[in-house]
Amino acid sequence: MLACAPVLAAAPAEKPQGAALAAHAAPAKPQGALSVSRIDFKRGDDGQGRLILQFDGQGANPDLRTQGNSVVVDVGNAQLPANLQKTLNVTDFATPVQRIEPKPYGGGTQLVLSTSGPAESLAYQSGNEYVVEITPRKTVAATGAVNAGTVAQAAAAAAQRGYSGKPVTFNFQDVPVRTVLQLIAEESNLNVVASDSVEGNVTLRLVNVPWDQALDIVPRAKGLDKRRDGSVIWVGPQAELSKFEQEKEDARIAIENRQDLVTDYVQINYHSVTAIFKALTEARGIGGGGSGGGGGGPGGGSSSQEESGFLSGRGRIVADERTNTLMIRDIPKKIARMRELINVIDRPVDQVLIEIRIVIATDTFARDLGAKFGITGTRNNVFYGSNLNDTHANINDQATKNNDYLKALSEWEAGNRTGAQPIRAPNKITANPMFNLPAGSTVTPGSLALSILNAGYLLDVELSAMQQESRGEVISNPRVVTTNQREALIKQGKEIGYVTISGGGATGGAAQANVQFKEVVLELRVTPTITNDNRVFLNMQVKKDEVQRYITLAGYGEVPEINRREVNTAVLVEDGQTVVIGGVYEFTDRSSVSKVPFLGDVPFLGNLFKQRGRSKDKAELLVFVTPKVLRVAKQN
Repeated sequence: MLACAPVLAAAPAEKPQGAALAAHAAPAKPQGALSVSRIDFKRGDDGQGRLILQFDGQGANPDLRTQGNSVVVDVGNAQLPANLQKTLNVTDFATPVQRIEPKPYGGGTQLVLSTSGPAESLAYQSGNEYVVEITPRKTVAATGAVNAGTVAQAAAAAAQRGYSGKPVTFNFQDVPVRTVLQLIAEESNLNVVASDSVEGNVTLRLVNVPWDQALDIVPRAKGLDKRRDGSVIWVGPQAELSKFEQEKEDARIAIENRQDLVTDYVQINYHSVTAIFKALTEARGIGGGGSGGGGGGPGGGSSSQEESGFLSGRGRIVADERTNTLMIRDIPKKIARMRELINVIDRPVDQVLIEIRIVIATDTFARDLGAKFGITGTRNNVFYGSNLNDTHANINDQATKNNDYLKALSEWEAGNRTGAQPIRAPNKITANPMFNLPAGSTVTPGSLALSILNAGYLLDVELSAMQQESRGEVISNPRVVTTNQREALIKQGKEIGYVTISGGGATGGAAQANVQFKEVVLELRVTPTITNDNRVFLNMQVKKDEVQRYITLAGYGEVPEINRREVNTAVLVEDGQTVVIGGVYEFTDRSSVSKVPFLGDVPFLGNLFKQRGRSKDKAELLVFVTPKVLRVAKQN
């Protein structure tokens, strides 16, 4: 960590009496070398200890650092005369400094200030004097409390900006900006180039600040800016850098304007050419021709075109729907970039196979179906179940079996292993309900319910058994393949014709019969969206129409009254899972009469020769939707 002279612009307090060493008859020194001429120590107004080093000339380069309970000052370019190499005991000054030990060090001078405990060391240099102030601990604590919010804000800002440089400490007062930039360059191992316009001094105190944050703060304080190119950082006034970049951009545009235009043809394979054309030209007013081969005029101003980054100011693009081709006329560099962009957009899209089973099932089958899709059991000493109760039941059941087996094994061994050896009961898998599709007795018939079945082959098995037992029927099993995010429509039903009468009556004229048709269908719309984790998001709309009755209007014929049930839902399922939509009930009320011909028509006595029957059936319409992803595009 770099430790430099701290920045405190406080003027020295009135000089109290203190300890001082002065070089009166200093030995001869080399021509041009500096030496320490005076060492003085005083007590400040706030109880701080103040060390004053005086040199016999300007240009000293002191370095301040802290080592435990000592503050060390190294002056590498100043010699220490022999008569100043004396230890000063300054305990009586009642400051944090207890002792000052000056000594020669590596051809220069080193002063070690021993303190009574942790303290804050601050320094400033003025002319040929270097002043070090050692602040008492209580002052440091107060200062830390005052600045805690500022330090926290600085740390939060550094974390938000993502500064990751090595922490540095800079304490300067009125030093050239170029010197600070040079120190930052040494700490960052980067090359810093300062413009000739960089001038002036700066006063700063940065403690444990990342060097890259310091490189942001220091130029900003002097109205400067920076640009980085690899390992080289250029620092200069903001106006100068902006002017340079503008001139560079103008030169690039001028070169492009002198280049010859070329024409290229790009075949679109997997998308509509109009969609690609719209994506490339609608962003910010790029020049372009309409689809179908229309010519395109040049774009607007160069600034808007450069912001889009697709075409130059002279570039044109034309879409031909007949051949699904884009015709691009521009400089070679822009055409190459346009081709790269089209290659990213024009890719095959994954598809989804949507399998739909439409089932009319009896109420008992619908209830049984819910009890089939859920298994519990054990495998590899791992217990699992459709719910927590099932899992606990499996654990208890297996524990009972294990105890019975161990008891039988002990009895068999105690009986000298006579008879058959006991066999451990195998783990079994039992079917338990994971959900129940039909609505309960409190739910109004005709409401729609939604469930999800795990991927597997049991659905086909159950539906086949249902038909074998005459408890239901699969009335439709359509399959459709659609691309990702494209709607698939399945519609099954009929159109009911009815007659309406127009004209005649009070209006006069002949009445005219008209035949109208109305759709009564089961309609399913599904829009699949494939997620990145290989799941499918289904946006579904289900509509079920049913003729309730015909309404007779005098003079206008009969009009059917349609009952409509509709639901819109969105669900996220795994690839191959099945979404079940149920709750659409159909009620049938049948009456029948069986009788002996002639005898059954005799009043009163005919009841002895006839049989009446009446049955009420309730069936539920179940819709099973199973999406399966068909990968077409290459996985990244």
